[in-house]
Amino acid sequence: MCIRDRMKVLIVKTSALGDIVHALPVVNYLHRADAELQIDWLVEKPFASLLEAVRHLRIIHTIDTKLWRQPDRLIDACAGIRDVIWSLRREKYDIVLDLQGNSKSGLFTFFSGAPLRYGFDNGSVREWLNLLATNRLVAIADCDHHITDRALKVAAAAFPGGYVGRNSNSLSVDDVTLSAMKEKIRDAGLKDKKLALIHPGTTWKTKCLSVEFWMQLVAELNKNDEIFLLLSWGSKEELAALQRIKSQAFERCLVWPRGELRELMALLAQVNIVIGGDTGPVHIAAALGTPTVSFYRATDRRRNGPRGENHITFQSSLACSPCLLKNCPRDDECSNSLGVHEAAEAVNALLNKNT
Repeated sequence: MCIRDRMKVLIVKTSALGDIVHALPVVNYLHRADAELQIDWLVEKPFASLLEAVRHLRIIHTIDTKLWRQPDRLIDACAGIRDVIWSLRREKYDIVLDLQGNSKSGLFTFFSGAPLRYGFDNGSVREWLNLLATNRLVAIADCDHHITDRALKVAAAAFPGGYVGRNSNSLSVDDVTLSAMKEKIRDAGLKDKKLALIHPGTTWKTKCLSVEFWMQLVAELNKNDEIFLLLSWGSKEELAALQRIKSQAFERCLVWPRGELRELMALLAQVNIVIGGDTGPVHIAAALGTPTVSFYRATDRRRNGPRGENHITFQSSLACSPCLLKNCPRDDECSNSLGVHEAAEAVNALLNKNT
């Protein structure tokens, strides 16, 4: 391995939003293991702005597989993949940490040219083709069940001796964006209000709770005169669902306009609590230090849920949960399997504790 004054490390964690957030403590871990490391990251283009708010990152390489997968974009895809690989090879990385564990990440891990390429072993890798891209395989023990612990295990194999506090915040928002969001909140007449943000949407249908669940929860929370509810969304389908949900709270409830990722981060940093399923905004909020209440169906709260005394997680009561299925014949039953009253109590308890 080529030893220079500063060793270069590339983290490969391309998606999804929540999974990237879970991997952020690796940056602090590496910096504490060796403050002289140059730490870079390969990520999907839509999530790059999230990483711009992370200290100790030097270069953020981006890929755009959504564009590349389009049928009429084959030439662009080949050129894009070639350009990314060249940009990685120019950096002459000493070590790559493949925290994704699939064939896509393996492609860039292998062709990065790094002599040491760390990744998950056969028992914990997501796709077996990734095993061909890495040459330092890391076994994940049962005690490393949480997705953050899995990522840190790979980092520790390459750089023993680092550390990271379980409850330490791994994200921040720049002052300009934060000030602009404070002004928007003030202009909406919400300054000094106790704000609870609800984000019902997520990527998998089997991660979502029913619209009826959210309607009942909004109605329950609306009984507390001190709480003002904000509803956030990421797609037209989610916006349509929010209109139905909002019908249960004519007062003290607002559908917040969709903005860029940086603006969402600033909003999540300003509210008093964030409520949602296994979704990116919940995990971003936790990384910013905002209390959360979150719900898990197909995925496991023990693996994906925010940790710490300011975060409360709920798992579906069905015996088959978590199932990791993206389509399920019991979807309707499961999406209504969590208790509204218990959820409202958790929200009120965290608000009373932290405000």
